[in-house]
Amino acid sequence: MAPTNTSAISSHRPIVISGPSGSGKSTMLKRLFDEYPGKFGFSVSHTTRSPRAGEQNGRDYNFVTKEEFLDLVEKKGFVEHAQFGGNHYGTSIKAVEDIAEKGQVCILDIEMEGVKQVANHPSFPKPRFLFLSPPSKEVLEQRLRGRGTDKEEAIVKRLKQAEAEMDFANSPEAPHEKIIVNDDLEKAYKEVKEFIVGADA
Repeated sequence: MAPTNTSAISSHRPIVISGPSGSGKSTMLKRLFDEYPGKFGFSVSHTTRSPRAGEQNGRDYNFVTKEEFLDLVEKKGFVEHAQFGGNHYGTSIKAVEDIAEKGQVCILDIEMEGVKQVANHPSFPKPRFLFLSPPSKEVLEQRLRGRGTDKEEAIVKRLKQAEAEMDFANSPEAPHEKIIVNDDLEKAYKEVKEFIVGADA
């Protein structure tokens, strides 16, 4: 296995952003990438699931077989990985390195279990952790129902997961340096930008 270039990652510390589905992460990140073109990069995750219509290998995901994925797990090639709905997903160390070597800051948008793995990784340079929270579970429920895209069962599941993520973010063992409550989009975006880019942004 190729040696990891952690010095490139150390000089461009990745940002781990997490938060429940419906907290506004996608909106924030799209805006940040648009405002600072070329400054940030998304790590392309590996997955064992099949591509959906319009998805491209290497752009949306690195689509691999289960054997290839587990081989990379064995070689400790992932900074975090998990299994959802029978499929494996993971962020490879190489994907983060590739972005750092371009002189960009890597943004990792990952779930709670992934956050724990990254925070406790023995050799990966420590990123900066940000948690984006909805104002309350009630507001989150309104947002999820307002989308009109999820079935009741999926909404209940997302809300349960959101509760677990919010509890973890507020616990002493959570690695988050900052929790931003997205109750006002402009105010929350300003706080996200200050954390990621700096107070003079």
